[in-house]
Amino acid sequence: MDNLQTIINNYLDFCRYQKRLDAKTMKAYRIDLNQFTLHIASENAADITPDILEKYIMTLHQTYKPKTVKRKIASIKALFRYMEYKSYIDVNPFNKVQIKFREPVILPKTIPLHTMEQLLSTIYKQRSLAKTAYQKRNALRDAAAIELLFATGMRISELCSLKAQNVNLNDCNILIYGKGSKERRIQIGNQDVKCVLEEYSLEYQTEIERCKYFFVNQSGHALSDQAVRRMIRRYSSLADIDLHITPHMFRHTFATCLLEEDVDIRYIQEMLGHSSINITEIYTHVALSKQRDILSTKHPRRHLKI
Repeated sequence: MDNLQTIINNYLDFCRYQKRLDAKTMKAYRIDLNQFTLHIASENAADITPDILEKYIMTLHQTYKPKTVKRKIASIKALFRYMEYKSYIDVNPFNKVQIKFREPVILPKTIPLHTMEQLLSTIYKQRSLAKTAYQKRNALRDAAAIELLFATGMRISELCSLKAQNVNLNDCNILIYGKGSKERRIQIGNQDVKCVLEEYSLEYQTEIERCKYFFVNQSGHALSDQAVRRMIRRYSSLADIDLHITPHMFRHTFATCLLEEDVDIRYIQEMLGHSSINITEIYTHVALSKQRDILSTKHPRRHLKI
């Protein structure tokens, strides 16, 4: 009999060193699998039956939202596929477990363009009103970070892990390492954004060269995602914006705005770094202004003379 925890440790090593999964994915796997071992009575992999799995899945549904349940089940299924592949078990109990549930479609929340304009204007205003060099530098850095989030649709993790060597302001492009260390290159298409990035890069040159990351804090270390969230909250408050803005909403807004401007969804998929077009298609549900324009100008009802 093979001890389940030992197998899990071996599997996590396999994921890290052979599948080369990133740190965030590894953390999620570790949490999901440790939780699984705590909820089942058996310590031996061969003793886990379809009935045990079904009861555990039922517990997950009672505790978590469908999206989280889906992820946790996927983590466990991947473990059992590994156990079957390595012959730790003769029969995979998941083969006799039917898993069907409808995951509700949660539409991505976007930032209205007038709100985006309000937010950016407030950041630049704070910079012009800054009374100290410290405040002025902070506002410049904040403007550069927020502008880049909106201009590229990059994830907050990608922004904070962006290396200086991957930012080419001469050619106006950025090399981004996304989920699973997948590379994509995206252009900076707006001159105002380029200018604020150049100004920031020059002002923070010493700190950037020292820590090698493009976005740095006043201590000279890489900017954290918590710092970016605090930054957004601060300027939202100063601008009297009631909407709770998160970093990921810039990504949603980027995608939705491009879709509304008739940009091919496959280009948007590439710019966002989505592995599947199915993920990007969620934005087709939120392009309401484009839908309104189509129905008001293209629908045949406008030709009817009643």
